[in-house]
Amino acid sequence: MDVTTAGCFGAQHTPRVPRARPPPPPWRSKFGFTRPADRPTSRFVPSTSLTFTSRDDHRAWLATQAPLPRGFRVGTTRFEFMPREAPKPAKMTLTLIALDRPTPDFAAVFTRNALPGAPIIVGRRRLEEATLGAIIVNNKISNVCAPGGVETAERICAETARLLGLASGQVLPSSTGVIGWSLPVDAISGGLPQAVAALSAGSILPAAEGIVTTDLYPKIRCATVGGGRIVGIAKGAGMIEPNLATMLVYVLTDLAVPRATLRALLTEVVDSSFNRISIDSDTSTSDTVALVSSGAVPCPDLAAFKRALATVCTDLAEDVVRNGEGVRHVLRVNVSGAADSALATALGKAIVNAPLFKCAVAGNDPNVGRLVQAIGKYVGATGSGTDLSRLRLTLGGIEIFSGGVFRLNPEKETALVAHLRGAELYASKPDAQGVFTPPIDFPPHERCVEIGVELGSGHASATVFGGDLTHEYVSENADYRS
Repeated sequence: MDVTTAGCFGAQHTPRVPRARPPPPPWRSKFGFTRPADRPTSRFVPSTSLTFTSRDDHRAWLATQAPLPRGFRVGTTRFEFMPREAPKPAKMTLTLIALDRPTPDFAAVFTRNALPGAPIIVGRRRLEEATLGAIIVNNKISNVCAPGGVETAERICAETARLLGLASGQVLPSSTGVIGWSLPVDAISGGLPQAVAALSAGSILPAAEGIVTTDLYPKIRCATVGGGRIVGIAKGAGMIEPNLATMLVYVLTDLAVPRATLRALLTEVVDSSFNRISIDSDTSTSDTVALVSSGAVPCPDLAAFKRALATVCTDLAEDVVRNGEGVRHVLRVNVSGAADSALATALGKAIVNAPLFKCAVAGNDPNVGRLVQAIGKYVGATGSGTDLSRLRLTLGGIEIFSGGVFRLNPEKETALVAHLRGAELYASKPDAQGVFTPPIDFPPHERCVEIGVELGSGHASATVFGGDLTHEYVSENADYRS
């Protein structure tokens, strides 16, 4: 038994190339130049092949991903309210995920921020409950460090439970949005009947749309194992460096996997997916990754289930980066030859979080000295004792550093610029008021700035995703609350 995504893709799109056996990527078609002869292909993770020409094209593909697994329904409602902290009308969406029958088989992983939001405090309690029957999510306000936040979260759970015929302990809350504001509990209670009335077993797309905040588009990924499905949605755009990030991720499956196994698998998969991304090095107070099984379909192969879960989570993690606030380039750093995976991951994070390197990528400037600086800074600051004498670096598959010196020439410089431009998601320009905003509401492609780091000192490896640092990111976060 193996995992397949054949039923999760539209005919007009090519499925993702399996990471385990990567073929050489189509360099000429994607980046405008051929693969250099000195490029090592064995450890390279290729760019995936999904491309979209419009919002409608992307939405059509999302629809192929969106059918719900058996045993789940989703409903949303949107309403206007007046935030107490900023007295002008605002809009909030409630998203409800309900099971046909409460299940004992659920797992969740939460942020490690030491000042977590009230839903995180309540969510940790829910892990001790015997069963889970529903998840209630609101956007716009994160319910973090607000007076009476825990009590408010519990009130919303109790009202949701009442409407669904559940106990309040069977409802998991999630909130995302502005930190420090209080939830409008009366307005939420008034909207809950509409969310319940909207519950449908058809598509998860309304939920994927309902949980977003500054996201430019919804994110859905799926996989099949035997006769069952795994479907995941994610919200995430900024304040992202797990463990975890400003992310809400909900993965639903009808495959019957026991509670203890689900929890062990989720912890492992999160560590190799969501914990290997960073937008801006900030760890949020609100993050949740939840995995819920309705148990409607026997699981024929646990190993296949794990592979499918890893695929869904890895794809969603990359989607979160690609839709990061102001991100114009996705950075994919493949670190190999490390003494252990922790070092490989940390070194990848050091690269994608290096401000000067991120700025260079944003400007399509192959300033590779900033890449070397980031590596040397991390190794020197941590005192890891990592031997850099065998360090070899590639950018876009082109060797740029080995033997302690740069390996550059005018031809390579031209190819490096072409690689950076080929990975750009959109062109940057300000509006009439000088504000930079992304001009797209769909992902045009899945290309990345490909960075290879070979340490030559061990057998461990890791792949880390990050984004560049742009005018758009500053514009978004300089005016977030207003």
